[in-house]
Amino acid sequence: MIGNKNEGLSITLGFPDEHGYDNKKKQSVYRIWKRLSSLQRSLIFLVLLLCGISAIYIIPNLRQSHTTITDQVDPVKDDEKGSIQKLKLEKEKADFIASLKRKHAKHQIDDLMKKVKNQNANVAPAVKAGGHGEDNVLLPPDDQKEQALSNDARLDHGNEDEDSDKDDNVDGQLNHPLKTVDNDFKVEQKENSAVYDYFSPYRKHSSKQSAVIDAFKSSWSAYKKYAWGHDEFHPISKTHSEWFQLGLTIVDGIDTAIIMGLKTEYEDARAWIQNDLVFTHDRDVNLFETTIRILGGLLSAFHLTRDNVFKEKATDIGNRMLPCFNSPSKVPYSDINLLTGRAHAPRWGPDSSTSEVTTIQLEFRDLSRITGDKKYEKAVDTVSNHVHNLPKKNGLVPIFINANTGHFRNSATITLGARGDSYYEYLLKQWLQTGKTNRMYKDDYKEAVDGMRSQLVRQSEPNKLTYIGELLGGRSFSPKMDHLVCFLPGTLALGYINGMPEEHMDLAKELMRTCYEMYNKMPTKLSPEIVFFNQAQKSKDDLFVKPADSHNLLRPETVESLFYLHRITGDKIYQDWGWQIFQAFMKYTKVEGAGFSSINNVRSKGNPGFRDKLESFFLAETLKYFYLLFEDSIDYLSLDKYVFNTEGHALPIYSQ
Repeated sequence: MIGNKNEGLSITLGFPDEHGYDNKKKQSVYRIWKRLSSLQRSLIFLVLLLCGISAIYIIPNLRQSHTTITDQVDPVKDDEKGSIQKLKLEKEKADFIASLKRKHAKHQIDDLMKKVKNQNANVAPAVKAGGHGEDNVLLPPDDQKEQALSNDARLDHGNEDEDSDKDDNVDGQLNHPLKTVDNDFKVEQKENSAVYDYFSPYRKHSSKQSAVIDAFKSSWSAYKKYAWGHDEFHPISKTHSEWFQLGLTIVDGIDTAIIMGLKTEYEDARAWIQNDLVFTHDRDVNLFETTIRILGGLLSAFHLTRDNVFKEKATDIGNRMLPCFNSPSKVPYSDINLLTGRAHAPRWGPDSSTSEVTTIQLEFRDLSRITGDKKYEKAVDTVSNHVHNLPKKNGLVPIFINANTGHFRNSATITLGARGDSYYEYLLKQWLQTGKTNRMYKDDYKEAVDGMRSQLVRQSEPNKLTYIGELLGGRSFSPKMDHLVCFLPGTLALGYINGMPEEHMDLAKELMRTCYEMYNKMPTKLSPEIVFFNQAQKSKDDLFVKPADSHNLLRPETVESLFYLHRITGDKIYQDWGWQIFQAFMKYTKVEGAGFSSINNVRSKGNPGFRDKLESFFLAETLKYFYLLFEDSIDYLSLDKYVFNTEGHALPIYSQ
């Protein structure tokens, strides 16, 4: 113990005295210290120093351990317990469903391999040789079963009813994929975000993707040889023509070359755009077509490469089209002279097409986002708000609107075909592009789909194919369906995984089957431009084609929807349908040494007749969607990061 103050500072050493008493001997600390040698003193200092350093590290850890133990021992609140237990149960459920998916996917792939093997065994030799004399188009065998199982998208994004013994590919009852809820993702695209290396030499393509790439290169090569720099290519006569004098095929097709990883084709296109693309020709252009093909193509190329050449050209043409919005109603005029800036209604009448004035918003909004100039987005938002406030028939709109008065032509037809289609498409896609923050687009879209289901959806006889008809004059139902309507299955499916009702997905699958049958029921396995569906109870065939409607323009809509349905459900039946259609294009529309041409008559296998025209959308959309259809990775151009405009150009999704 410590001694009293008279003796100075002392410390009890605890030694017994010489008489054996228990009295503790007191010694002065100072005296003891003086007796120590220099070495002993140094050792004491060292020990004290080490103890101090140890305390610095040990004491905080002891406190942290005490806190952890306390957290584990102390009871949590009831709501916290419930949340933890809920998370554990959800994880266990997800693991269980995943195991079922793998088991069922293997069962489906086994059956699919058997069917493909049997199909190939029964195909006539003439078809295998590429002859024109057989109805069926050969489907090549899929990859090895084990590889197919490992790559099968259904393992993570497929059918939910995995405990059923039915094969979804056989019975046609495709189960719903998992969907998201509102505001489940908001991706903020940043100017300096990393750019994917589309031209990497390590990229791999499936055999079907390689076939699509060859088709693109064949068309591109022929266009470059005979029509480079011109809008349109005529592969039979090997000539060219102008529509807008803007190198339409190049600008429309450049992002497809990027996505496919075709560096040479891309570099040729980029050089032409940088050096030769000008907007000073004294020529009228259509606002809608120029926006979706030229502006959309330039914006997509910019986002995929971050090359400012495309941004500068996009800004230039965007500025030149702004005078279209200087109408009394702010509904844009349909045409404009890019040199003089004079905008006007179309030559054929006073009205603009409804789809045209409402299918420019994705592109102009994106232009504002990359330039920081709000004038482009403001112009198209004014149009959208105006149309939103106009009276409609169950959310459905007539196909004509007057730029001077701002009103619909009430006697106009209501259709999801020509002049009406992409109005509905852009309602959903604008909601997605803005990060699901503008409910006006979502509400208008849901109302429109409800209107379609109540006013336009019918079933044919005798096989009950679901189709979308028209209201002539806004009143009288017609069982007419354009091939253009086949964009709708993909749009409905895209809406479903972003929170739309389950019946949207039901309708998407039914319409997808119908669009496929529009190809499958034709002798050439190619769809006509327009079909009519039978409504009489005793009809022999579900659909018929008028002679004037039997042509095929190499349109993309069905392939586009097949891409969405496969990407969303993971069901390979959509790839099979797409491959059959691609093979039919190869058989009946390919021109030896000159790419592809639209044809006159899909009902004639022996003489379909070339129309001598390659549409730019065949490169921009049809082949692009074929390529993406045969891509099994859901992360390649992910649907939660990109939205495709109506010409197939990929634009980013923003947070608002």
